[in-house]
Amino acid sequence: MKRMFITLAFAAAMAAMPYGTTGAQNLAIQDDDAKYATELLVTGTKAPEFSLKTPEGKTVSLSDFRGKYVVLDFWASWCPDCIKDIPNMKRMYETYKDRGIVFLGVSFDDNKDNWTAMLKKQGIKYTQVSELKKWKTTEVSKAYKVNWIPTLYLIDKEGKVVLGTVMSEKIEKALGQLSPAE
Repeated sequence: MKRMFITLAFAAAMAAMPYGTTGAQNLAIQDDDAKYATELLVTGTKAPEFSLKTPEGKTVSLSDFRGKYVVLDFWASWCPDCIKDIPNMKRMYETYKDRGIVFLGVSFDDNKDNWTAMLKKQGIKYTQVSELKKWKTTEVSKAYKVNWIPTLYLIDKEGKVVLGTVMSEKIEKALGQLSPAE
């Protein structure tokens, strides 16, 4: 009887895991926000305004996108976890760009050539901006309490935080829950 209970409990735990992940991977997925996203802005907080430059020198402000949902992707070309997450971000961008969702990359690169080379190499099409300063010295990292990258935020049409996370899977899930009319 005890053996059957253990087998059923194991089967139930395996069924609850996302397809294709092992138990260790599932625990790692669950722990990333608990480890790295503890100080991020909370849901309902007004997203801090910022104005940063694109690689071409155009100024882009968060307020330019008022009335639309915005995914903020804080990353850097030198960050292995960020590079690993680029395919997820590109896929989400392609899925949601025609549904009125704006994707805005905020790079913590301090070298423009490295930044633009990575954009080209990875084929990133959504708007990118940067202060071109070291990560922890940027005003935007302080305002958004970014202590780990990649960090992602979903901002609503009124400019309030819907979600702050270090996990693109959570952003994708939140985007999937938006109705097409939103």
